Amino acid sequence: MTLWTAAEAAEATGGRAQGDWTASGVSIDTRSLAPGDLFVALKDVRDGHDFVAQALGKGAAAALVSRVPDDVAPDAPLLVVKDVLTGLQDLGRAGRARMTGKVVAVTGSVGKTSTKEMLLAIFADQGRTHASVASYNNHWGVPLTLARMPRDTEYAVIEIGMNHPGEIAPLSKMAKPHVALVTTVAAAHLEAFEDISGIAVEKASIFEGVVPNGIAVLNADVETSAILMAKALDCKLRNISFGKHGYDFRLLRADLQGDTTVVQAQMGADPLLFKLSSPGAHFAMNALGALAVVAALRADIALAVGSLGRWKPYKGRGQRERIYLDVVDTRLTLELLDDSYNANPTSMAAALEVLAAVPVTNNIGRVSKGRRIAYLGDMKELGPDAVALHAGLAHLEATSKIDEIHCIGPLMRALYDLLPEAQRGEWYETSQEVLPRLKRHLDSGDVVLAKGSLSMKLGLIVDAIRKMGHARPDEE
Repeated sequence: MTLWTAAEAAEATGGRAQGDWTASGVSIDTRSLAPGDLFVALKDVRDGHDFVAQALGKGAAAALVSRVPDDVAPDAPLLVVKDVLTGLQDLGRAGRARMTGKVVAVTGSVGKTSTKEMLLAIFADQGRTHASVASYNNHWGVPLTLARMPRDTEYAVIEIGMNHPGEIAPLSKMAKPHVALVTTVAAAHLEAFEDISGIAVEKASIFEGVVPNGIAVLNADVETSAILMAKALDCKLRNISFGKHGYDFRLLRADLQGDTTVVQAQMGADPLLFKLSSPGAHFAMNALGALAVVAALRADIALAVGSLGRWKPYKGRGQRERIYLDVVDTRLTLELLDDSYNANPTSMAAALEVLAAVPVTNNIGRVSKGRRIAYLGDMKELGPDAVALHAGLAHLEATSKIDEIHCIGPLMRALYDLLPEAQRGEWYETSQEVLPRLKRHLDSGDVVLAKGSLSMKLGLIVDAIRKMGHARPDEE
């Protein structure tokens, strides 16, 4: 399918097209580039112009550049613009302008990627759906998502993130959503904001891009919900609230039952009962927000509930898996909760609640009693209260139910020092230092959580635990 012709791309960007090419996709990375993609030579750690020849050699239809690289033929298929990032943004705006379906924008301190994936699962069962890949939610990720959007898209789900003030509104204005959802407002990126109210103001700015007569979906449980609601009213949007205190979608109960979460809620005056195939009260809240979006777009709620029942968390964001530790005896397993992609106090508390609720298995390992074990890494970008926020994890009810907690990083030392001796595992400077100790720490019957900010590389621990396992014997 043709996504962009040379003429269309040139008109969208104001650039100069060389050759009469057509592109079926858009790529910023030669490692994942597919034949027929338009390669965008962004400048980041490396200058994308250094990879144009390689991209063309791998079958790229053309390259979006601001200059012709020395190792590329003068008549190579190119789209030459003044600035590559600006060109990508212009292409994204043009992609959005020609789309006639419905657009949803999602932001929030916690849960935006999981909620985006829920919405993708829901709408994919109801029409041609396009969504952000992974966490492509920044100044290049949003326009890239829009530039990749097929012409016949019926539903688009655009994730929008931020690290500093002033980032969300321009991206929302580019996406022009019909519905904008704020999953929650929590202590994240506090280094760039004075307090949580400042974070709420920035999150609420997503409503500035919503089309006229659009809808704001917001979490009624957060302490800054009044800021969100006031911004929605200021933007002349109808608002739909969700949460335990939600008027439109009210969460009554979220019961963790083994591998599932059973959710009881109300949609207005009507009862709403559904099941998620993953444990977590936070997933229940995200799902309720997703259903509010479905209602806002007048899509099929009954179909959406079925889609949510089949949804699974994205890798590194609460994914649960069984690790088989013996090539013959299928009883000898442990449960791994991979939440290693990111962390802040709210998501850390939610992950610990899940770990505390997952049942262990006794009498199958070296240690007769199965244990709940956590590897917790530093939570970054929390500002001057970072040490206190890490120490505060010690006082959570869920923390008291964890058998053994290993802490990683200088900030997590604050939690480690407050743990009772019976719960205190070991403290490490880095995740790499944990790896030689894993087999000594873990045993059959255990349930293990790994969570921390991405820079703490808890993914190394997750990968090492996976490598301890074998294929299930009857599946080899």
